[in-house]
Amino acid sequence: MIFAKIDYLNLLPFHIFLKRYIKSTQLKKSIEYKKSYPSKINRDFKRRRVNGAFISSIASKNCKCSDAGIIANGEVLSVLVFEGENSNDIESETSNALAKILNIRGEIVIGDRALKRYYNQERAIDLSLEWKKKYNLPFVFARLCYNSNPTFFKNLAKKFLYKKRSIKIPQYILKSYAKKTNISPKNIAYYLTKIYYHLEYKEKLALKKFLIL
Repeated sequence: MIFAKIDYLNLLPFHIFLKRYIKSTQLKKSIEYKKSYPSKINRDFKRRRVNGAFISSIASKNCKCSDAGIIANGEVLSVLVFEGENSNDIESETSNALAKILNIRGEIVIGDRALKRYYNQERAIDLSLEWKKKYNLPFVFARLCYNSNPTFFKNLAKKFLYKKRSIKIPQYILKSYAKKTNISPKNIAYYLTKIYYHLEYKEKLALKKFLIL
């Protein structure tokens, strides 16, 4: 079984959970081998090269998905549009579509690169915040979906959502990611307060609205 990993800070709590939950050394190795950015993982998932992954919301339509996702209710800090020439981010189909829906033009940047620029105090528009202002709903950026092994992935999502509040990120891991991203441990920890993972009624309503716009 192959699970693909989005190698962004927004899934750091999930990655820590996985290390504790998954006992198979082979599966752990496959997760590291298949880590990539969202649009690449979307393609691999659609071609059934992976069994499960967090799939961008725009690509998750008609897929088998759990109630685990990547969600923000207001500002997210890592999906931004900067002043400049119009350009999509090749790493995210969902963010590009969201900017188009909101009629916001400029340079679209997502993930850790966007977060770093935010903390460098570059002026930008936060797409999640603009969605909240317009529709008064959270925004779902991705969902945990699967091509096979439904019992495994449903249980994985259920246990992660149940244990999320008790997942503590060790300082040595924060320092490691700080070195990798050039974002301080304090700023990483603050950023993670903007993210949550459980799709309930409002989140599903927001996702449905996004997919029909």
